[in-house]
Amino acid sequence: MKRKLPRTVVILGLVSFFNDLASEMVTPFIPILIATVLGAGPVILGLVEGVADAAASFLKLWAGRYSDAGTGRRKRLTVFGYALSNLARPLLGLISSWGALLLLRSLDRIGKGIRGAPRDALMADATHPTMHGHAYGFQRALDNAGAMGGSLLAIAALTWMNWTISEVILWSVVPGGLVLCLLVWGVQEPPRLEVEEENLHAPLAWSALSHPTRRYLLVLVMFTFARASESFILLRGNEMGMSIVQLLLLWATLNISKAATSTFGGRMADAFGLGHLTIAGWLGYGLSFFAFSQVSHIDALWISVIAYGLVTGLSEGSERALISVYANENERGTAFGWYHLAVGLSAIPAGVLFGALWHYWGAGTAFLFAGSLALACVLLLRLWGFTKGES
Repeated sequence: MKRKLPRTVVILGLVSFFNDLASEMVTPFIPILIATVLGAGPVILGLVEGVADAAASFLKLWAGRYSDAGTGRRKRLTVFGYALSNLARPLLGLISSWGALLLLRSLDRIGKGIRGAPRDALMADATHPTMHGHAYGFQRALDNAGAMGGSLLAIAALTWMNWTISEVILWSVVPGGLVLCLLVWGVQEPPRLEVEEENLHAPLAWSALSHPTRRYLLVLVMFTFARASESFILLRGNEMGMSIVQLLLLWATLNISKAATSTFGGRMADAFGLGHLTIAGWLGYGLSFFAFSQVSHIDALWISVIAYGLVTGLSEGSERALISVYANENERGTAFGWYHLAVGLSAIPAGVLFGALWHYWGAGTAFLFAGSLALACVLLLRLWGFTKGES
């Protein structure tokens, strides 16, 4: 029997679209603000991003666990998280000190930390089990489409409308306002069984998660060390002589490539297995990074970016949907909290390791290492990370 995506999933997909539209009107300019307006360097950039990500990572686990404790909490946390980010982010256009930048950027990321796990659990609660891949693939597709749209809006505002960077950042309040309207009036949280008071704290422990969830998360942490920040792709383009507008177009192309296959990949995952699509996506990721290690011309970089976006978009939905399948119903928020915490904390040393390999041995070595590790994770996921039903 054919089913349609629930209204809640569609609205949350639109929320992701407009939120990323607003975010990508701001985020690419943060390094520029640090270098020009504040006269600071990479140390301040590292401090700002590191503190912000660390604060967000720990909140992700708390928010997921708290949302498991009763009906209504998932929506309230989701609304609060998006509101905090979309109120703090536009104010970056008014900053005059790196302390203000640190505060506002931290509030933005804290908002992301609060909303991430409850939103993902809310989608799982509202969706039939046979459609989880489609649901998360749809959400990731609109997320990537919003990122692409934000980059293009920033380019248009700078080149055709002659706006300043500060004006572009301030106008991000408009799509941010649409995010809150959609959440408040468009999303309904389905009722769930109340969790007994004496069981409120137990599932927070790592050992209390279901065994399949723990195994999958461990493999996912290892894969995070292969999945270097996509900003390194832009850095590679910058090294090869691309202009700022070309880099923004490259970023938009990457996001639209991922958006093009995310929904299709989610549907394929529901039809042929979440595990199979996750493996296909990780395999494509590893091969794409092998290609990046060999790129020496801008044309080849464009082709590699498009191929990378298409293959990785396939598994974005299934990777998250596996969490909703492996986790018990009363621990979904907590499981997604662990997912976001594990990926968030692992990304910090992973970025440092990738950057160090780049610095001492060159970009080719760094991309080759990441590609090799990704293929090793594919093998580990296939042989050890899946339960019998997903292998």
